[in-house]
Amino acid sequence: MGLSTVLITNMPYWAERIGVPRTLGVEFPFGHPLGAPGDVSQQLRVLTTALNVLRSADHPGTIWHSDETWPEAVEQAIQAWQPSEPSPIIADLKPKFRELLRSRRNRST
Repeated sequence: MGLSTVLITNMPYWAERIGVPRTLGVEFPFGHPLGAPGDVSQQLRVLTTALNVLRSADHPGTIWHSDETWPEAVEQAIQAWQPSEPSPIIADLKPKFRELLRSRRNRST
């Protein structure tokens, strides 16, 4: 028997695409999959929910969506998290990502 896992992510779409066995989707800003910093009760609730997913998932690819909410509007939290300028590596990779997406789009049409 193998090791059972559950992924806690704010990007459940990608978890589904790559075939993660069990996923708990949370609508939190990047870098905070368990909840707000210092909010131990929220973090424990997220972990408890993840363990419930692990225990209850009856088929591969199960995705549950958490009812937990971020203490402020997610859009505000994301905006506050984003740096005013991209890091050098992101600035360098941005045109490459755009070209990759453009070429994929052209192949699918």
